[in-house]
Amino acid sequence: MSSIYIYSPSGAVRDKVALRRGIKRLQELGHEIQVDPSALKSFERFAGSDEERLASIERATTSGADIAMITRGGYGLSRLLPKMPYKKIAKAIHSGTTFVGLSDFTAFQMAVLAMTGQSTWAGPALISDFGSEEEPNEIMKLCFEDMVLGRGEGTGWKLNSSISKKLFVKALTGRSSLSIEDATLWGGNLAIVCSLLNTPYFPNVEGGILFLEDVGEHPYRIERMLLQLLQAGILAKQKAIIFGAFTEFKLTPHDKGYKLNSVFEYLSQQLKIPIFCDLPFGHVPLKICLPFGQKVTLATQEKEVFLFWNHHSHHHETSEHPDSH
Repeated sequence: MSSIYIYSPSGAVRDKVALRRGIKRLQELGHEIQVDPSALKSFERFAGSDEERLASIERATTSGADIAMITRGGYGLSRLLPKMPYKKIAKAIHSGTTFVGLSDFTAFQMAVLAMTGQSTWAGPALISDFGSEEEPNEIMKLCFEDMVLGRGEGTGWKLNSSISKKLFVKALTGRSSLSIEDATLWGGNLAIVCSLLNTPYFPNVEGGILFLEDVGEHPYRIERMLLQLLQAGILAKQKAIIFGAFTEFKLTPHDKGYKLNSVFEYLSQQLKIPIFCDLPFGHVPLKICLPFGQKVTLATQEKEVFLFWNHHSHHHETSEHPDSH
């Protein structure tokens, strides 16, 4: 049995029914759940004051849990970065606690990597993924269990969209396959990544693999943020860029054919590095778990992309074979 510590470092929990539903589902999977005493606090749009949310992070570091999972994202972690208990977070990670989340949690992940060099995991949040009214996605649950048990050593996905196939052909440039080895995987929510540029909390990752997703951002705003990263010199220093899900935006008649694919194609014209799409990660039910800050290998085979890593759990043995979904 694995222990999971549930805490709220970002937005206030408004849907308490979903929280209880998520806890019940994790318990049914065999996990022991501990809920932080301030998980349901509320101050303005936040899950408590800055001090209360900092204290919840500190309690997560001393919980001894296998997994520290956020209730939800939203906004709020950027406020806490100057005062986060980085040494305690690093010690907890070294002792075997895996910090996992997405969306606003990207700020935590970026800062922890920049300040301590420690790895976290990009993956599900309690309410949106385990507390949804619909049954949680089966692949998401399998990937989560792989992460918890330390048996997952990789993941893979098929390229289905027209733009992903087009960029895939360009990435291979006449080769039958592509392999990028020993590259740090990092990224997450595009808006959060951009917000940390030129701060101490932006990790110095050269030769990495950058994965990105976002929600509720029109394609032109996505392009504007990508151009900020491009013009800041970040994108050209990467070995590859992987786009996950960009969801919940609405095109308008003014766009006249300008859409998300237009953004990806335009960016590919500005860069010489490989760009891949269709990563099953973001504000979507089918969500894989990704080792943020770990060295990975990216490989292609026909119209599939694979990421391989070595996840050494402090609590469980790892398997000998990659786990691809």
